[in-house]
Amino acid sequence: QVQLVESGGGLVQAGGSLRLSCAASERTFSTYAMGWFRPGPGKEREFVAAISWSGTSTHYADFVRGRFTISRDSAKNTMYLQMNSLKPEDTSVYYCAVSTDFVIATMMEEYDYWGQGPQVTVSS
Repeated sequence: QVQLVESGGGLVQAGGSLRLSCAASERTFSTYAMGWFRPGPGKEREFVAAISWSGTSTHYADFVRGRFTISRDSAKNTMYLQMNSLKPEDTSVYYCAVSTDFVIATMMEEYDYWGQGPQVTVSS
């Protein structure tokens, strides 16, 4: 069982930055792909960014590419989402997730464990 603890959400003005962190309890953290999602239409969660288990491959949704950076630190069992040039439309809950079966994953169904989702609010 992998437990994920997120931190770093908050309130920021448009154009500002925030960094989200996602700490994993599992010692085999470095063998799992990870990603960030936010609520989408209906019950689906919308893909934001993903990183491979090795950290060498990343994917981004078009609406965050060039502004957000996903990274991981295996020594700290922690994944990050650096959010720059924030826009009011980035306001959302952001969930981190772990995929145990894929090298890198961009679909909600490919993930097995989820964090609680800190709130990010961007004021105009």
